Amino acid sequence: MFPHHREREQPIFSARAHVFQIDPATKRNWIPASKHAVTVSFFYDANRSVYRIISVGGTKAIINCTVTPSMTFTKTSQKFGQWADSRANTVYGLGFATEQQLHQFSEKFKEVKDAARLAREKSQDKDLANTALTIAAPQFSQDLSDELQSPPVMCVNGPEDKLFRSQSADITLSSEKERIKKMLSEGSICEMNLESELFTLQDSNSKLVAALHEANANVEQWKKQLAAYQEETERLRDQVADLEAHGGQGPSDLLKDELTQSLEELEALLKAKDEEIHILQSKKAEYHEMEHDRDEAMHRLREMEMRNSELERRIQNTEQNLSNSLEDRDRVDVEIQRAIEILDIKIFDLNDLRQSLFKLIDK
Repeated sequence: MFPHHREREQPIFSARAHVFQIDPATKRNWIPASKHAVTVSFFYDANRSVYRIISVGGTKAIINCTVTPSMTFTKTSQKFGQWADSRANTVYGLGFATEQQLHQFSEKFKEVKDAARLAREKSQDKDLANTALTIAAPQFSQDLSDELQSPPVMCVNGPEDKLFRSQSADITLSSEKERIKKMLSEGSICEMNLESELFTLQDSNSKLVAALHEANANVEQWKKQLAAYQEETERLRDQVADLEAHGGQGPSDLLKDELTQSLEELEALLKAKDEEIHILQSKKAEYHEMEHDRDEAMHRLREMEMRNSELERRIQNTEQNLSNSLEDRDRVDVEIQRAIEILDIKIFDLNDLRQSLFKLIDK
């Protein structure tokens, strides 16, 4: 897979990406860990026989993650992926410039994870597995024996059937609650992806705004230069026309050639400036398109927030229903207990009556 003789200082694979971390408070929002794209690299630590993902921003370690076989890198959008680090109790997110870079990083993550699994399997002691089997065998036998010796549970009282139905309803409500929580979690992941895309769009937007301001300033300056060049061109043309009208010879011909050459140079310069102005205008159109994409991302984010609010409301209703169901079950338990006590008294009275009847019969 990967050569194990590489030192940790030599990266196996590197890529540039925007790094995010999950908000530890809400577990829903992304927090940028770097202002700009940074280098994220895979390393092999030969001393500990482990693979690591490391990213450094300036003098600060942004990512220092040990790859384990249980980790999974998930693509959540065309240019964004994430994985969870249980040791650091966080989730890392990476935003790439292109879809190809995301695909390359994902494939390398899978290779490194497989290599980490092989390294762990090689380092395990075979005797440990045998010892575990030896310990597990008697425990399994004991569990089986206990299971066989335990008496069967029989339900002979009517009220206990009500308790069973109450517990079934409780399980159904719990399942519904878990399903809604899962939907809320999926909605939160979509919201985080939209927030990361929005952050990328805002970063690109700020760069385009700065470039647009600079371009506008350059355009104004070039327009002034263009007007000056046009005046100079007209003046030179007038001089050339005057020279041609006078029909001068000798030095006048030389001056005319120089003026013609200067005129051609100025016209070439004007053409180049026109092309630069067209390029700046096309960049301005790209800026407007980026603004449109940002507005769409904001709209999608607002829709996702509304959906999450609805899911939270449904969860609150489910929790309220579950609480009411638990209260109903407690009331049923009290009624069952009361019925059992009454039945015990009746059974005791019947036993006394039976004994009294036997005594009368014997007499």
